[in-house]
Formats: sequence, C-alpha cells, structure tokens
Amino acid sequence: MQRGQFSSTFTFVLAAAGSAVGLGNIWGFPTNAAENGGAAFLLMYLILAFLLAYPALMAELVIGRHTRANMVTALDSIATSSSAKQIGRLTGYAGMLTASLILSFYGIVAGWMLGSMAEPVASFFGFEALGAWLTEFSTGRNIALTAVFMVLTGLIINAGVEQGIEKWSRRLMPSLLILLVALIAYVLTREGASEGLRHYLVPDFSQMTNPDLIVSALGQAFFSMSLGVGTMLIYGSYIRSDANLPMVGSLVTLTDTGIAFLAGLLILPAMFVAQNLGVAIYADDGSLVGGPGLIFQLLPTLFNSMGGVGLLVGFAFFVLMSIAAVTSSISMLEVPVSYAVENHKVSRKRATLMLSSLIFAISVAICLNFGIAFDAIISLTTEWAQPLISLLVCLFAGWVFYRNSVLQELKQGNPDVEGSLFWKLWPVYVKLICPTLIGIIIVQGL
Repeated sequence: MQRGQFSSTFTFVLAAAGSAVGLGNIWGFPTNAAENGGAAFLLMYLILAFLLAYPALMAELVIGRHTRANMVTALDSIATSSSAKQIGRLTGYAGMLTASLILSFYGIVAGWMLGSMAEPVASFFGFEALGAWLTEFSTGRNIALTAVFMVLTGLIINAGVEQGIEKWSRRLMPSLLILLVALIAYVLTREGASEGLRHYLVPDFSQMTNPDLIVSALGQAFFSMSLGVGTMLIYGSYIRSDANLPMVGSLVTLTDTGIAFLAGLLILPAMFVAQNLGVAIYADDGSLVGGPGLIFQLLPTLFNSMGGVGLLVGFAFFVLMSIAAVTSSISMLEVPVSYAVENHKVSRKRATLMLSSLIFAISVAICLNFGIAFDAIISLTTEWAQPLISLLVCLFAGWVFYRNSVLQELKQGNPDVEGSLFWKLWPVYVKLICPTLIGIIIVQGL
C-alpha cells in the first residue's frame, strides 16, 4: 500500500507544529499557568520542554521515519526479542487508546470554541436565543457541537496526508499565528495588562519546587507537543528521507513553546484587563481562577467592553481557537486511523468513519457524566499516560533500537551528524537521563 508523505520539510514542520500547537497551548497552557503561579510555571515548562520533551520528540521522529509505520508496528519491528516485541505492541496500543481518549475530551472543548465563534454571528443577525444556546453550558449543546467538530476532523483525515493533513496545516497555521499576534497587540494596550505581564513574566522562584507545579508543567510539555500517543512517531513516518531530523525536531519544539508563550502573553494580561472591567479573577484562596472554562468566563467580558468592534474581535479569537483545535485533532485521529489502514487493510474512508464515531461515542459518555469524567480523563491522559508512554518510547529508542541503525537514519538528512553535539549527547540522554527524570517526576507526583 502506498503511504502518504509530506512534500517538504517546511510542510512537515507546519503539520507537526500544528499538532503540537493546539488547544494544549492556547487553552491548556494559559489555564495551567494561571493555576500554578504564572511565571514560575512558564519557566518550569520551558525547562522541561527542552530538557525532556525535545529528546522524547526526537525518539518518536527517528523511530517513525526508520520504520515508516504506525506506533504498534514501529515499536514491534525495532525489537528483536519476543518480550520486547510484546511490550512494544502494548505500548503502541496504549498510545492509540490515549490519543483517542484525549480526542474525546478535546472534541468537547473544541465544540465550545465553535459555539463561541458562531455566537457573535448569531447575535449580529438578531438570533439572540441561538447565540445564548451556543455559549451556555448544557449537555445537548456539548454533544451537538462535539459532533460538528468531529465531522470536520474526519473530513480532513479522510483526504489523507498530502490533500488532508498537509494541505490544511499549510493554510491554518499561518492564519493562527497572525490572529494570535494581532490579539496580543490589542490586549496589551488595555488598562490592567501591565499587571498581567508582571504575573506572567516575573517568577516567584520559591514556587518552582512545588511538586504539583512540576507535574503540571511536565504534563503540559508532553500534551502540547503531542508526545506519548504516537502522533509524532506517525508524522515522522511521513517525513522525507533527506530531512535533517535534529533540526526539524528543534524547529517543532521552538514553534510549540513559542506559541505557548504567546498564548500566555494573550490570556494572562487579558485576565487582569477583565478584572478592571469588574470580573473576579481571584478564587477564595487568593489564587488566580483557572479550570477548563477560564477563557469562556473572562474573554467575552473583555470583548463586550469593546463595543461594536468587540463582536469582530471575539469572532476572530474563537476562529483562532478553532483553528488550533483542528490542527491538533487531525493528528490525534491519524494515530488509530493509520493503524487500521496499515494493519487491518481497512480503507481510509471506512477507518475514519468507524474510529471518529467510536471516539464521538466516548465524548457523549463524558458529556453525560461531565462532573465526574471530564477532569478525570484529562488528568489520566495528559498528566500520567503521556509521560509514562514517552518514557517507554525513550527506553525503546535508547535500549532496543540498535545505535548504528539510529545513526544511519539520522545520516540520511545530515551526513555529518556523527560529529555533532546532538549525537554526542542524545543517545546517552534518551537512554539514561530522560527516562530517569520522567520517572522521578511521575513518582514525585504520586
């Protein structure tokens, strides 16, 4: 079966960054930063992104391009012993399950984004009741908007790598960046923004030893970069053989952390601007409010204060959020779809329909048991499953995958890589240091 392939390194970086730069950055990162001390969380996130997430990303890219396969087949094929092959297959299945569970709650939040995007349009044309329904929390609204979002995701995945993932990543990612920068420029001109900047950029170093902050920052780094679920491994399997993988991994990491930083630069100052407009942004214990509904509680107040232009700005912001959601959801759905297509010879169209329907059914179950299931699924997948599976992938890259095979794979895009600082550090780092540090943080969190 002919596998898809990204047409260039640039389009791969856009697609991989699109996977990484999703709601994890623009929704999850500011929410976590608000809940965990602002600048202290930002600093810990940046440290862990380059100390742990980048080496783990490289492990997925190298294994993916070498095997040209989905996560289950890839980890099985590089193993030589029967026990290692079994562990590899189980790790691949765990990655697929985690990706599906993430997409099940992700689709709900993305549906909220679509509702908030459509609300200004409905209000402009006088459909106030519809606008209220689109933005007020209800089980019916959550299920309906999640269905719309899953259909959008499925349509792109059904088109394949070149005409689906690559085509839409190339269009959506530049649009996302332009909208984000424009909104930051506006918010920073408003009264109260400077106080938000101080909270976001001036760290209280005493908070950085807080185990909860460290675990949250680690989970955020792996969640926002789509690690531990096979996404980057599969995207790596679609990249050209002549691409310089260490450079590509660096570009994806820099893009991801850069967008996360910009998202915080928008949301945290916007919180303090909203406070000037009468919105309570502190909880009873004196901490900043957070939680999944943060931007839906604060930002509409900010947009309403802008008068008529606020409708346009609010629409633009939630267009931005919806774009971010789609660029990530297509990568998550590709994880189980690629497995079904390659291992069970199911057509891409049928695999997309079956798996998106199954994930939507899980979303419906979460909507019907929202108070219990939503936060639990987020914590299970992003704080625990993703780092743990990434730990296993690092062990495979460092201990199971032959060192010479790794070197030859890297040489395809960079013939001089053997003499580089990357090759002097990364093999030992991914073999020993990365799994040890991830393990310590997981144990510390427990």
